[in-house]
Amino acid sequence: MSLLADERNARQSPARQSVRTALAATLALTLAAASWIVAGSRMAGMDMGVATELGSFASFMLLWIVMMAAMMLPGAVPAMLRRAGFGGRMRAAPLFVATYLAVWGVVGIAVYPMYRPHGTVVVGIVAVIVAAYELTPLKRRFRTLCHDGVCNGFAFGVYCIGSSIGLMVLLLLLGLMNIVWMAVVAAIVLAQKLLPAKAAIDVPVALAIVGLGILILIAPAALPGLMPTM
Repeated sequence: MSLLADERNARQSPARQSVRTALAATLALTLAAASWIVAGSRMAGMDMGVATELGSFASFMLLWIVMMAAMMLPGAVPAMLRRAGFGGRMRAAPLFVATYLAVWGVVGIAVYPMYRPHGTVVVGIVAVIVAAYELTPLKRRFRTLCHDGVCNGFAFGVYCIGSSIGLMVLLLLLGLMNIVWMAVVAAIVLAQKLLPAKAAIDVPVALAIVGLGILILIAPAALPGLMPTM
């Protein structure tokens, strides 16, 4: 009877693993979707473009973690599932998510004291720098680690920061409380996590960011929401 039970469990194990994998992915994506809703409601009326202020530390950190859950979790799901499958335990999934968001939380703690309202010239120059970083070997290395590596939430968070830091700085300067820019940056980050680095895709993205920077430098009023309303 014991042998029969072991064989039955062995046959059921892949099916149970598939169910658990689907459940973990669904819960992570549900958390991301809920975070988008919360972020959108919290940002209402807060966006002042380059003149945006971050408010109190507590309110900023709460919104920052919600934003990171919304923007970063969808692209982290494959890595989360690789980690859970490698360890053979689905409880590794929530630990992965918690440590991953904690790493981004540390970034938020660093951002808060450094951020200041700024001018459009700063945004335009930073956009060109970000575009250059998008094509560097360092960026490509971080993207490869995000795409192929089996690592814990902490390590994946570090790789993700290395890959996405330029885009996140650009978001911060364009308007951290702007849901449209948040969605644009999130879409690029997601694509870069899920797709391998290819010049046919990466070069046009970098050129588009350069074009954005030039537009900001010569005609900042052409971008809705960038200039504070008087």
